[in-house]
Amino acid sequence: MQNSYIVIRGAKVHNLKNIDLELPRNKLIVVTGLSGSGKSSLAFDTIYAEGQRRYVESLSSYARQFLERLDKPDVEFIDGLSPAISIEQRTAGGNPRSTVGTQTEIYDYLRLLFAKIGTPYCHKCGRLIRRQTSEEIVAQIMNLGLAKKIQILAPLIRGKKGEYRDIFKLLQKEGFVRARVDGKVCELAAPPKLDKYKIHHIDAVVDTVTIDSKNKRRIADSVETALKAGKGMVIVHSRQSIVHNKKKLSLDRGRSAMDLVFSEQYACPDCGINLLEIEPRIFSFNSPYGACPVCNGLGTRMEFDVDLIIPDKDKSLSEGALAPWKKGGKGYLMYYRMLLRELSGRMGFSMDTPFKKLSKRVQNAILYGSDEVIWGKPFEGLMPHLGRLFNQTESEHFKEQIAKFMSVLPCTECNGARLKKESLSVKINGKSIHDISLMSLKQLKDFFSGLRLLPGQRSIAKDIFKEISERLNFCINVGLDYLTLERKSSTLSGGEFQRIRLATQVGSRLVGVVYVLDEPSIGLHQKDNHKLLNTLKSLRDLGNTLIVVEHDEATIRESDYVVDLGPGAGRFGGRVVFAGATSGLLTHKESLTARYLRGELVVGVGNKRRGWRDKKHLKFFGCRQHNLKSIDVKIPLGVFTCISGVSGSGKSTLIEEIVYKSLQKEVYKTKVKPGIFDRVEGAQLIDKIIEIDQSPIGRTPRSNPATYTGVFSLIRDVFSRLPESRLRGYKPGRFSFNVKGGRCEACGGDGIKKIEMHFLPDVYVVCEVCRGARFNEQTRGVLYKGKSISDVLEMPIEGAYLLFENIPRIKDILQTLIDVGLGYIQLGQPATTLSGGEAQRIKLTSELAKRATGNTFYILDEPTTGLHFSDVDRLLKVLNRLVERGNTVVVVEHNLDVLKSADFIIDLGPDGGDNGGRVVAYGSPEEIASSKNSYTGEYLKPLLQKQA
Repeated sequence: MQNSYIVIRGAKVHNLKNIDLELPRNKLIVVTGLSGSGKSSLAFDTIYAEGQRRYVESLSSYARQFLERLDKPDVEFIDGLSPAISIEQRTAGGNPRSTVGTQTEIYDYLRLLFAKIGTPYCHKCGRLIRRQTSEEIVAQIMNLGLAKKIQILAPLIRGKKGEYRDIFKLLQKEGFVRARVDGKVCELAAPPKLDKYKIHHIDAVVDTVTIDSKNKRRIADSVETALKAGKGMVIVHSRQSIVHNKKKLSLDRGRSAMDLVFSEQYACPDCGINLLEIEPRIFSFNSPYGACPVCNGLGTRMEFDVDLIIPDKDKSLSEGALAPWKKGGKGYLMYYRMLLRELSGRMGFSMDTPFKKLSKRVQNAILYGSDEVIWGKPFEGLMPHLGRLFNQTESEHFKEQIAKFMSVLPCTECNGARLKKESLSVKINGKSIHDISLMSLKQLKDFFSGLRLLPGQRSIAKDIFKEISERLNFCINVGLDYLTLERKSSTLSGGEFQRIRLATQVGSRLVGVVYVLDEPSIGLHQKDNHKLLNTLKSLRDLGNTLIVVEHDEATIRESDYVVDLGPGAGRFGGRVVFAGATSGLLTHKESLTARYLRGELVVGVGNKRRGWRDKKHLKFFGCRQHNLKSIDVKIPLGVFTCISGVSGSGKSTLIEEIVYKSLQKEVYKTKVKPGIFDRVEGAQLIDKIIEIDQSPIGRTPRSNPATYTGVFSLIRDVFSRLPESRLRGYKPGRFSFNVKGGRCEACGGDGIKKIEMHFLPDVYVVCEVCRGARFNEQTRGVLYKGKSISDVLEMPIEGAYLLFENIPRIKDILQTLIDVGLGYIQLGQPATTLSGGEAQRIKLTSELAKRATGNTFYILDEPTTGLHFSDVDRLLKVLNRLVERGNTVVVVEHNLDVLKSADFIIDLGPDGGDNGGRVVAYGSPEEIASSKNSYTGEYLKPLLQKQA
């Protein structure tokens, strides 16, 4: 058993109820259950944490100090555990140098490929640049034709101004007799006088010789001399036309048309451009050898943005069109106004004319400066003025204020390519490494499949091609075919980043590992789900154990073994409802998951739809950010709308970059810069726009559901009005663990203390003074219905509801928390221990507790992440409550249960990347299902028919 199973005894992490499990090794195991039932506690905080901890503890104390310290999970015994690798739902962080290419290592192999078989060109004139040995140069000269008389020259000056007397003297001193100056041969004894203000070309004449086998040694010596004098370059000149490799070659830059240029180095004979040795590092934007010198390899620069400086171009200067010059004290405002008035008098324009109607000359003068002398010096211009202040100030606050008028724009030197021009001029089949990085992974696969190479190049590159091809296939198989290599990792969703890490792990071909994954299907359309499942199975078939926290029905059905936790959530969960083969789950009577899989319970509201045709609409025209194909989109107000489509079709771009940001600008007059689109109609119908995501409600244990929803302030007011509090003079602040006075000062109101253990993990112990209660004894002495403020925070929300059911304002908030399925969590449960789904529902509760305006626009991006079928059903009820109050709810989602429950769907596609960005279908779920062009409709149709 020890070799075949991972044996767990007495797991008590978080809400796990001392559970015992025996998980089969080398199987695909799904852990499912309600949100808050203990899935992550089992998979990540017990199995992964112990596997990783054991590995770290096997290292030396010196090595351990550089690694994350891991707590020993609260479990009695684990056996049969291999080294564990966690692939969680998290974003890639903010490193701007991390891209899809670097994460997958495909870009590293591309750098190697370009270094081995790339062809260099001059980035100025586009000429092919060759490098040859002296022997190869001599061989090519001998093939130019016997009996042909040639001159062998050493290029010295190429297209530069000057008199060059010193060069003529130096050539004489070194034994040269003649030189070619601007195409004419002259004696060095009487060199021409050159105009120092004109461009000149000077070549030293090394030899004049006839091509003949008898002269081969002489030609070789002359070539060596010319290469030495010409710094690796030699020119062969003939009075006859030179035909080389069946092409007539010429160089018409002050020299004769019958010139053939050879080089030992990568250098352009026309422009004098020298390339570094072609090696992988010159294609790295993280290396000084390859990075663009202006943006240092970032591809972007912070520049002042006219749209942020003048957010409303309909305003005149007198109305405050220039946003930066509207801030400051009265003295500054008066100074700027007088300065502009003086400029208007000099240039003849009115301060009352809308900025957009001013002439281009006047606009440029205001923004970039003018030669008009005002008060003794030229008018500086707004942008140079801001730039000077930004560079000169030492105040970080002042810099932050100025930075609000700046945007991240493509670097003007490399146009966003990140690399030096010399690096970008190396090409394979006419494509630079940046051109290839702009391709989607699917296009990249097709490019390499059709790549034609010489036999020598193919033999050099075959191993590199194999590595690139394997990694491309791994990424495509997990549904990432639409991504480009240059896409920044920071712009990836948690699901996309997780699947990249999954693809990388498949490529590593490790054996005997325990992989712990967190909902890998999130963000993936049903169309691509089977590819992900095949990848998971291939990882299993290598000889690994996969433990997957998942709610996706297809993944559950395809798994080898299922652990269903519950039966409820929080303190009502943490028990094993079912553990066994998937076939056994389907017949299990007590499992809530099984009841949904059998169809006994159904998610959603079915076909109870609100009409959308008679509603007012929010309309966006010409949306063309990223891959959006200049589409027009109308979103009905007062209904529940879903944005669907395959991964990479443009859903998040449309909603996040255009809809959300443009409404922020229109409704709140913020300086945020939305994506590219023509115009919006109907924004005046909205008075609030709110995005509700699954990010934590707080970053510290001090944040909790009570503080976030505002109910704790009401509860503190209740305690402060009690007779005992009035007698003692206690105010509401006395019952706050963030304020001195009522809290326990020994632990600062945390209830726990951290003890640093240096090379061992930090240990957290309960405060010995307050014993975890957070408040001092005097504060805890004030009781409401026999409960102290500490007791209230320790209560589940359902218990707190019963305690305060006679106080309407508190009761209503707690009732809403119960309605969204959070009655089991503690009122004072630290934010750091809440799941993403729990955090999102707390935010929804906060919104429902506010006074309804009926004109709020809510946006949610994949709110079903981490939610069980039952949780999704609760979520839909909450979202519909928001709509019933007259609000608009827009959800970006793949979950079919959510899509079938929507009033209106906008389906983007048909595919991802360049093949996406179009509106494939729109209308009710039934109308989407009847569309022949919609992948979403294809999967929605049988679900609607089943429930008809």
